[in-house]
Amino acid sequence: MTSPVPPAPPVRLLVCDDHIVVRAGLLALLGSAPDIEVVGEAGTGEEAIALAAKLAPDVVLMDLQLGEGMDGVEATRHITSSGAPAPHVLVLTTYDTDADITRAIEAGATGYLLKAERPEELFAAIHAAAQGRTTLSPPVASRVMARMRKPLPTLTDRELDILGQLSRGLGNRDIARALFISEATVKTHLGRIYDKLGVDTRAGAVAVAKEQRLLP
Repeated sequence: MTSPVPPAPPVRLLVCDDHIVVRAGLLALLGSAPDIEVVGEAGTGEEAIALAAKLAPDVVLMDLQLGEGMDGVEATRHITSSGAPAPHVLVLTTYDTDADITRAIEAGATGYLLKAERPEELFAAIHAAAQGRTTLSPPVASRVMARMRKPLPTLTDRELDILGQLSRGLGNRDIARALFISEATVKTHLGRIYDKLGVDTRAGAVAVAKEQRLLP
């Protein structure tokens, strides 16, 4: 007679969201899942990093926008590169721009879920993340597939020069001085770079450029 298979232990989860009300709602929702155990909660990226190291959760449920201080992408990068075995990070956010998705995945996020998803889909994504499997909300998956099908943008030599300076963290004035052009010219080129890469921020432009190997 075979012995009964013991039930799998619950997924140990750390929740990071800077909005107290949202976090409380998530904790109440997750408390209804018998196979998920919330072992900690954080309101900042720095706190999430510290608690992830201390509590060793299986999964960190990470918001992207965390107010002042470190954002969710940087916190994700720190957590996933902290050494084996590092927790898996599942992003849960309201933002689904190409730049946000690219930055989060590049930082090591296992999955990317939107807050509009149904509870059962969130629970399933948490379990998938605990096993290292990727889960993407349908709108996010569509954007990822569209970007993969889209041909690589062609940037001019001058745009590549500016993008290179941008990756060093230089502002418009310093870029203008480095390349011996006016600030107005830098702004014009930046606008064209943003349009070609499908982003609207400097960080997004650098992230997409690195992803598509437009930078050395």
